[in-house]
Amino acid sequence: MNSLPRIPLRSLQASTSLWACTSCRRSLARATQSPLRADPRHTRRAVSNSSASKQQQAMAPSMERMRAYYKYKNRTTMFYTLSIILGTVAFSYGSVPMYKMICQTTGWGGQPIRAPGHGGSSSDQDFDPASRVIPVTDARRIRVTFNASVSDILPWKFVPQQREVRVLPGETALAFYTATNRSDSDIIGVATYSVTPAQVAPYFSKIQCFCFEEQRLNAGETVDMPVFFYLDPDMLNDLNMRGINEVTLSYTFFKAKYDNNGNFKSFPAT
Repeated sequence: MNSLPRIPLRSLQASTSLWACTSCRRSLARATQSPLRADPRHTRRAVSNSSASKQQQAMAPSMERMRAYYKYKNRTTMFYTLSIILGTVAFSYGSVPMYKMICQTTGWGGQPIRAPGHGGSSSDQDFDPASRVIPVTDARRIRVTFNASVSDILPWKFVPQQREVRVLPGETALAFYTATNRSDSDIIGVATYSVTPAQVAPYFSKIQCFCFEEQRLNAGETVDMPVFFYLDPDMLNDLNMRGINEVTLSYTFFKAKYDNNGNFKSFPAT
């Protein structure tokens, strides 16, 4: 069965004649007046492309701001980290002399206070250091004992020449220690000291001492080391000093970190 031939729309429009029926002419008129509908797939694709471009344009400045913020934050964190590291290194190097200075000033850790700054202010024009060394005759005498020790790696003999002395507050006293180098080589030693009980340390003032100074002893050499001190009279006004009748001054010698020729060398710690 033969099918009807297909006639294009333009041909029908061009060849429209009077013989066409009324319904056909209406259909042709509507077709010519109404535009062709666009493909929905092409419309959806165009809308999606335009929205994506708008999102990229909106996100571009925000991403730049985020990168700048995190860059600034990382740089700040790095600066803080470097500051902490440098501060820790500086504090580790300065902690030892700072601790010694504070202990010698305040008497913390049982360290005696260096005279004549204790008991008065050196900036005060009316302050007389000699007024601190006037014995208080109506006070009780305090027994001061002496102790000595050496490090395990230091071949020295270190002993006090007297076991004890009894002094009044404000009275000066002189004591001696004896050190002997038992080895066959020259050795440099350094002494540290402490006072017990600890609450006495702020009132134990040294005028002359061999502590914290390098002491070089030749092989087999023996030397006497003096300690000149007094107990500050202000201790009589301290309630924490009531009932304390005995004070112990202890010295310990350590081997300095030098070899026999005076060159720096790291010795094992004990």
